[in-house]
Amino acid sequence: MTTQNAPAPVQINIPAHQGADSQGTAPAASAAPAAPQAEQAAPAKQGGRAEREGRPARGRGRSAPRASAPRSRQGSGAKAQGERQESRNRAGQAPARGRKPAPKKDGLFFVPLGGTGEIGMNFNLYNLRKDGKDNWLAIDCGLGFSGNDTPEADVLVPDPTFIAQRRKNLRGLVITHAHEDHIGAVAHLWPQLKCPIYATPFAAAVLRRKLEEARLLGEVPLHVIQPGSRFEVGPFDLEFIPMAHSIVEAQSVALRTPQGTILHTGDWKVDSEPMVGPRTDFERLAKLGDEGVLAVIGDSTNALKEGSSVTEGAVRKSLTDLIMGLKGKGRVAVTCFASNVARIESIAKAAQAAGRKVMVVGRSLRNLEAAARECGYLADVPPFLTEMDAEVKNINDNQMLMIITGSQGEERSALSRIANDSHNTINFGEGDTVIYSSRVIPGNERAVVTVQDNLTRNGVQVITDRETLTHTSGHATSEDIRHLYSLIKPKFSVPTHGEWRHLTAQGALAREAGADVVLLEDGDVLDITPDKLEVVDTVPVAKLAVDDGRLLPMTGGVMADRRRMLYNGAVLASFAVDNEGYVIGEPRISAPGLLDPEDSETQRIQADFARAIDEIPDELREDNVAFRDAARTALRRALGRKLQKRPLVDVHLLRV
Repeated sequence: MTTQNAPAPVQINIPAHQGADSQGTAPAASAAPAAPQAEQAAPAKQGGRAEREGRPARGRGRSAPRASAPRSRQGSGAKAQGERQESRNRAGQAPARGRKPAPKKDGLFFVPLGGTGEIGMNFNLYNLRKDGKDNWLAIDCGLGFSGNDTPEADVLVPDPTFIAQRRKNLRGLVITHAHEDHIGAVAHLWPQLKCPIYATPFAAAVLRRKLEEARLLGEVPLHVIQPGSRFEVGPFDLEFIPMAHSIVEAQSVALRTPQGTILHTGDWKVDSEPMVGPRTDFERLAKLGDEGVLAVIGDSTNALKEGSSVTEGAVRKSLTDLIMGLKGKGRVAVTCFASNVARIESIAKAAQAAGRKVMVVGRSLRNLEAAARECGYLADVPPFLTEMDAEVKNINDNQMLMIITGSQGEERSALSRIANDSHNTINFGEGDTVIYSSRVIPGNERAVVTVQDNLTRNGVQVITDRETLTHTSGHATSEDIRHLYSLIKPKFSVPTHGEWRHLTAQGALAREAGADVVLLEDGDVLDITPDKLEVVDTVPVAKLAVDDGRLLPMTGGVMADRRRMLYNGAVLASFAVDNEGYVIGEPRISAPGLLDPEDSETQRIQADFARAIDEIPDELREDNVAFRDAARTALRRALGRKLQKRPLVDVHLLRV
């Protein structure tokens, strides 16, 4: 099967004052770098401190931030083999009284705020300090999905406080590709960053729709950079290098700095048949290696997997055979990642071969189809139907194929609602087939199995990649990583984008190739010099929950209360008092899921609470806050050891 070249993106020129696209094309990689034109003409207003109270503690379940004493982890031969050395460097201490603070050291620094030591929420910072002045560059700004350790939240984003406080020196945000874990937090966090954004045509098309939903499209300076182009962001000399991945237009970023060239890989793999878009540009990577690469800061997600990557072409053939084999056998639905344009095209072409029309179900699929067609992709398949199209009612079940959102078991996704028989227009049953053309993101296993079990209970045949080839990863295997290192021959390796087992696995592969390795965690400040890489400091990092448009800290406030109620429940008491603070009537206690209101023990607790309120001193009854605090203490005392839990306790006081 032949590989298709990426089509030339559609250029849409609208005056910038209308808040739409004024797209600039950057020069070819061999040309001198040039600053691209902006889609949005209005510049972002810079400066100012993020409006937050305090500095966040580190995420990952710790109750306090790391100690402020900087640590050092050097990439220097055998010492780099997994060792994490503690440094006695006191550079971060305040100067002695009467002395001027030492000037900041010029240099290049790397600071991951998300995505290193975890899956998702990729948010990376580089600081090129010149003449004592900081110049920050962000690469990617992604979200993450909650797992078993954070059931109180659905979607998480990295806390941007550290860089938001320095946004006057933030020169821009570069997007490597349009996956949610790299682009999904932009609309949530940009109001705190207020910086220009640089992205390829497809990533820009996806981002535009997100910004429009957030009512930010007219405010964000969005620069379109052609794949494989060289461009400048402030003092940063950058080059996009095309990489194969499970989304079109994925790019590595080469950063040429006075210290040396850094290759920030983004997500990538080796794929000789990507089906849509080009292969990984190994010719350009080899030339970069010949020029000299100081360090690779790269994708570790699939480093534990031995062998070479399965091609997208092989998946297309397998899906075609599978769907052809279901010809005339009821409805067929395929669920996959909405952003995988090559996979969607493969499914659509398989449906065509089997005589089935394609309907997409789910808002994210409709948005991604629109973005792909805007950029010239999916040109070989007809526009997809939707549930709203009148034609759908006249199509027989065995002539329909649906592409459906919900491959990760998301509670409100189309597939989950179909499996629960709660979808407004679609239901599956005996004789229907659902194909999973995706992997399960760690943490989503239980949710995915629940959906599959509900489908099976309804008589649906469920097919996954355990039974046949329906999916291939978009991330580099161990053999892919070895090939990359053999071409670029870096002096140092900094594994990112993965949990610790993934980072360690890539580190071992890098050492095989002769590179010194530094393992980081989110918040580490890595000093990059031509001779060594060293962690010289740490900065606070944390996670925020996206909750109905709000960003809430995971470590306190609303989310802490929600987590406490999730595991321990809540007890609410209410009572009325007169002007002198004496109780009118009987206090009431409510604890749904904890206490039975008809139980004698509940009535005893209520009586104990009433007596305790009567004993509150008169001086506390005059002030509502003091009275409520005393009543809350009385309620906890009345509950005693009855519940064997520590529920959230609150009191409603009404003064009449």
